[in-house]
Amino acid sequence: MTEITPFNIDVPASEIDALQLRLKQTRWPDSEPVDDWSQGVPLAYHKAFCDYWANEYNWYDSQERLNRFPQFKVTIDEVDIHFIHMKSLHKNARPLIMTHGWPGSIVEFHKVIEPLVDPTNHGGTEDDAFHVICPSLPGYGFSSKPTVTGWGVPKIAEAWDGLMGRLGYNAYYAQGGDWGSAVTTAMGIQASNTENHRCVGIHINMPNAGATKEARENPDAADKIALEGAMFYQQWDSGYSKQQSTRPQTLGYGLADSPSGQAAWILEKLYYWTDCHGNPESVLTRTEMLDNIMFYWLTNSGASSARLYWESFNRAFGDQRGDTTVKVPTGVSSFPKEIVRTPRSWAEKRYTNIQYWNELDKGGHFAAFEQPELFVEEMRRWMWAVN
Repeated sequence: MTEITPFNIDVPASEIDALQLRLKQTRWPDSEPVDDWSQGVPLAYHKAFCDYWANEYNWYDSQERLNRFPQFKVTIDEVDIHFIHMKSLHKNARPLIMTHGWPGSIVEFHKVIEPLVDPTNHGGTEDDAFHVICPSLPGYGFSSKPTVTGWGVPKIAEAWDGLMGRLGYNAYYAQGGDWGSAVTTAMGIQASNTENHRCVGIHINMPNAGATKEARENPDAADKIALEGAMFYQQWDSGYSKQQSTRPQTLGYGLADSPSGQAAWILEKLYYWTDCHGNPESVLTRTEMLDNIMFYWLTNSGASSARLYWESFNRAFGDQRGDTTVKVPTGVSSFPKEIVRTPRSWAEKRYTNIQYWNELDKGGHFAAFEQPELFVEEMRRWMWAVN
């Protein structure tokens, strides 16, 4: 598949039948001895969630909704990359590649693609238009699974630049959160240090940079929030990362065999990482959450998605042997329920050309998924700032 070929999601009914049977035969653990989510997804909530999945959720409605976006596949270094490519009708639209993370998928972007592509019908002007490209990470969703090691963040960043070249874009912008932020940052690093790189600017909603010496010794209010968030993450919220970065294959057996297990592995993060005030269904519908979970279950990508941690955990933001600063124009949208907040004073050490920075009042880790209108507005304001 050296050429770009059209693709539609087309899941056979037998897959859905098998899923529903597995859900109905789930062997449940005993109930947690606490009355909250502190030990993980509560049994009563998860039973109700999986009952909805087995008996009410309609994958084919979701499949039809997702297939309204033009989708394609292309082979890059022997890995088939699945991506959305929706072009704007506005002649001055800017190419924008948006990258998801874990436990996300391109489903995160389904509410923002059309407003970005067609701003005049969504509260903007033609100057706000983008051509939108949303690839599935290697080993995620309907992209294929690498059969050799080496597909870490820097290689993905290089592949995305190659993809944009194949699509005919000699200059483009990049956006991402979570691993998407890591890939986007790596693209910014590569563009800062490589001639003829096509990326001319980046936007991230999860900047990552270590605490400054001043923050450690004499923290201000923003520093304290960030340091406390980092401590909570290390003590209570990072077990998934340790497992995925060390033994992803062992984890994969359970995720491949149990839909309720795969769902719980993701639901816990939708609870803790969204700005949901204790109820993930206050910001995402059950159907939306399941659409995302289905991208893992239907493609059996629990293990392969986890391998990105094994590949990249210690080199997440680019090749550490060279200059790791981002010099291209950078925009940052900081949402209050991000996993770990990064104050601007920390971010400026890595991103040396920040031209847009905004701290929002609501929203969490899955910014485009949770707060699509705010996310679209942030994309527009970022572009106004850098152009």
